[in-house]
Amino acid sequence: MQDIDSLYRFTPGSNGQDNRIYNGTIVYYKQQLFILVSDYIAPVKIRADELTANIKLKVFPLWWGGGVASGGGGWAQGWGQAWGWDRCMQWEPGPGEGAQAPAFDCPVWCVLCRGCRARLREACQRGRGAIRLPTDMLSIKLPQLFDIHQVPKVFREDGIISGYRHPQSSALDCILSSFQMTNETVNIWTHFLPTWYFLWRFSVLCSTLNFLSESYTWPLLVYMLLICVYPFTSSCAHTFSTMSPEARHICYFFDYGALSLYSLGCAITYGSYVMPDCWVNSWLHQHFVPIAICNTLFCTSLSCYSRFLEMQFPHRSKVLRTGAFVFPFIFDNIPLFYRLLLCCGGSCCHSEALPSHCYHLLFAFLTCFLFASHLPERLAPGRFDYFGHSHQLFHICAVVGTHFQMEAVLADMTSRRAWLIAQAAVPSFLSTLGALALSIILNLGIIGIFSAPLLWNPHHSANHPLTPPAKRKQQ
Repeated sequence: MQDIDSLYRFTPGSNGQDNRIYNGTIVYYKQQLFILVSDYIAPVKIRADELTANIKLKVFPLWWGGGVASGGGGWAQGWGQAWGWDRCMQWEPGPGEGAQAPAFDCPVWCVLCRGCRARLREACQRGRGAIRLPTDMLSIKLPQLFDIHQVPKVFREDGIISGYRHPQSSALDCILSSFQMTNETVNIWTHFLPTWYFLWRFSVLCSTLNFLSESYTWPLLVYMLLICVYPFTSSCAHTFSTMSPEARHICYFFDYGALSLYSLGCAITYGSYVMPDCWVNSWLHQHFVPIAICNTLFCTSLSCYSRFLEMQFPHRSKVLRTGAFVFPFIFDNIPLFYRLLLCCGGSCCHSEALPSHCYHLLFAFLTCFLFASHLPERLAPGRFDYFGHSHQLFHICAVVGTHFQMEAVLADMTSRRAWLIAQAAVPSFLSTLGALALSIILNLGIIGIFSAPLLWNPHHSANHPLTPPAKRKQQ
């Protein structure tokens, strides 16, 4: 491979020094590292003398897009043509500057020497209306990442060595970090993007079903609302969990609450559409939703409590949190398990929903296994920090399982509609939307109870490795 230095040519400058040129772009001037700036918003005319006043500066057009920054290699030739950077330049001398003060009236890449940033910001502010380039763009940068030994213990994850965000990030830093490769980026997007998929499916159902007046569809309405809410809440929790230790706990309190409400949505739809024929109108069928409401309170309470044990008793905390979600799952799927057992014994009629139910159960078990085992990162710490660790995989399995569950519920709802309307009681507002509203209020109360001590008596570690001393004194 040809040495990059051999591609340079030297041309004498007006000051008697050599300016290193590559493909028409100045790369080094007086051995200083230059900054690339582009006016890519709109073609406007800027007099170069406004930018270069009191600054020793050279500006050249980027004819081929082949500039080199920091000696790390050049962009391939042809990018300039693809983006229109190879258009002809119009040079206009500034007053008293001769031919060395260029002006240009098309988008270009410029290479500016040190000290130009403040002058460029000032020029952009004077001509902001014409340039339409927010000057704040010049100061936005992605947050710094840290290794596991640089963050407090509460932020550490088993088997994840690098890619941690600052434990006292601002809300803006948290949002920006979702576009930066961290150990949470895939966690954020694996639940944020499915939210839009479920919203799209919900909108399609809204156009085909009459949710307002047809009470038979109300259980499905509750379910569709909750499968849109729980991945979005999870995505927000992963995004903003590094604002502070207290914010981390509260974010995941809401995440747990959304998951427990999702279990209620499953119970409402299973009680209305999936219940075996021989169990319809039984005691379990009549009390299925009230028991599910109690399960949501148990799930939220136990999972939130488990976070307070995380530092001193991590194993016990993991067991409690896993059990908090496994118990409602098992209860919700009792009707489905019975139907599958009947089919294994040859006592049930064929249903097109059963394959989707089986796929859902498969991915649900994978989700639980990945959440509890922390595989594969436990086997190779540091190898799966950004891609492929268990939390990402369990997010994907959970979403895929929810998709198959949704398809199964829709199939049962359609195929069993006539029989259920004739044999079972019609779903009421109280047992569907009323149960959801009551559960939301009660679960928010539980989250508030667990959040209050964190807000009233915030605890910050005195040995915080990333907190400036002045901030520690204030805390």
